Amino acid sequence: MPTFAELDLDQRVQQALTESGYESPSPIQEQTIPLLLEGRDVLGLAQTGTGKTAAFALPVLSNIDLKVTKPQALVLAPTRELAIQVSEAFHKYAANLPGFNVLPIYGGTSYGPQLSGLRRGAHVVVGTPGRVIDHLEKGSLDLSGLTNLVLDEADEMLRMGFIEDVEKILQSVPSSRQVALFSATMPQGIRKITQNYLNNPAEISVKTKTSTATNIHQRYVPVRGGNKMDALTRILEVEPFDAMIVFVRTKQLTEELAEKLKARGLAAAAINGDIAQAQRERTIGQLRDGKIDILVATDVAARGLDVERISHVFNYDIPHDTESYVHRVGRTGRAGRSGEAILFVSPRERHLLRAIEKATRQSIEQMELPTIEAVNERRLAKFAQNITETLAKGNLEVFQELVREYEQNNDVSATEIAAALASMAQGDRPLLLEAEPEPQRRDNAAFQPNGSDTETYRVEVGRRNRVTPRALVGALANEGGVSSKHIGHIDIRNEHTLIELPADLPEDLLGKLRNTQVAGRGLKITRADGEIISRRPRRPARSGGERDNKPRPHRKGGQTRAPQGRTDGPRREFRHSGA
Repeated sequence: MPTFAELDLDQRVQQALTESGYESPSPIQEQTIPLLLEGRDVLGLAQTGTGKTAAFALPVLSNIDLKVTKPQALVLAPTRELAIQVSEAFHKYAANLPGFNVLPIYGGTSYGPQLSGLRRGAHVVVGTPGRVIDHLEKGSLDLSGLTNLVLDEADEMLRMGFIEDVEKILQSVPSSRQVALFSATMPQGIRKITQNYLNNPAEISVKTKTSTATNIHQRYVPVRGGNKMDALTRILEVEPFDAMIVFVRTKQLTEELAEKLKARGLAAAAINGDIAQAQRERTIGQLRDGKIDILVATDVAARGLDVERISHVFNYDIPHDTESYVHRVGRTGRAGRSGEAILFVSPRERHLLRAIEKATRQSIEQMELPTIEAVNERRLAKFAQNITETLAKGNLEVFQELVREYEQNNDVSATEIAAALASMAQGDRPLLLEAEPEPQRRDNAAFQPNGSDTETYRVEVGRRNRVTPRALVGALANEGGVSSKHIGHIDIRNEHTLIELPADLPEDLLGKLRNTQVAGRGLKITRADGEIISRRPRRPARSGGERDNKPRPHRKGGQTRAPQGRTDGPRREFRHSGA
């Protein structure tokens, strides 16, 4: 098996890999890195989770000129989540390159920090196509010095309707640039890009072998980000487990989550890349010996961890690539034993769940969040069990005498004394959970959904009315008090629009929204009754009601993008970000 040391990478990049514990390249890395270091264009066919990010990031970093502050490499990614993930990978691999800067740019956030970062200078820019186009049109992104262009998950960009933006960017960069295109599939649109914009590319195809063991029971829980801690606590109280690893995305969250779990009386500890090896080994030893039951970890920190006690793996943060998911889940169900894997999935992360199921070729079943009644039943049973175990231990004579004396001297029953002692032992934490009161929505108060379920709604304004996503979001927020973070995909069609909203919108709010005017027409909002939001935007019909299949040139302005406040969603489908 080859090693990274044999791939002729920059020694500082090689050192960062060694420090991170990487030794052998994956097949896509082994075949791609030498070609990119030679300056060849590359077409890589590989699924998510095969190590594509390192395959293009390591050669880029090995050839970077740190003295040049204009962008030398541009990575296009279909989603903000992937853009952030790729940026973090560049940071990790460039740990020993002093002064190196990578800047993620994507829609749904303020331009200010991105403009400041571009003014300061970035060696590598990682962006979604829509926001990259915006910066090019504003003149804030200078690609005149670009030497490397990477198209990551190109088929996903095609599916989301970004292909015209991608072509425009390809036409805006120097002709001498090197291009690396990675795609899981090769539809006609991607083949056309390859033929038109890549120079005699080397084609590399890697079959994914990612799969999870059949002895691991996999479940997911739909939950919104703000409710994760409450949901995790409920599951931990009801789900029987021996030991568990809870995976999170950042080092900081390992510490925060471990502290919150300890405050709830759970034996938890954190490990991450900043923890010294000796401390890491002590913590894992405590997990193995039963002194702690929950380990909160990042992917890197848990690499190679094998503890027989681990019955559960909990994905508090869903991983962005299937390889990470497979590695995480593989920490349980070792040596033929059965294991449990639980995954939190927010409405915006459902596409990642689908990608995991597709790559692992296994279905992940939905798990219902334990009810308050189930949690309280479990707490009462545990309370009674603790009493029984304490009585069985004996040696209670001193306490029995104290209770008898107190009972006689204060004319208080033994039952009342026992209740007071139990309250003292319980402390400030209530023994039983209480249902949160139903929020009372005032006319001008923001609507708060009770659950994480969403539903598709239909409004009777569409492309022919020149409606924009911004106008629709404004109407829902201003007239109905629906927070932008609760608005999902918006699919604008010719005569109407489909919008993902919370499933429990009350009838009085719907009645109010039906009369709300947008683009000079009433929304007339209704539940969509089975209509499906299209993930692939449709071309608008011609004025005569017919379509033609001829390719159309890119057009500026509102004809192809929502004016001004454009977002990085598909052409005719808007994915609102509450970030």
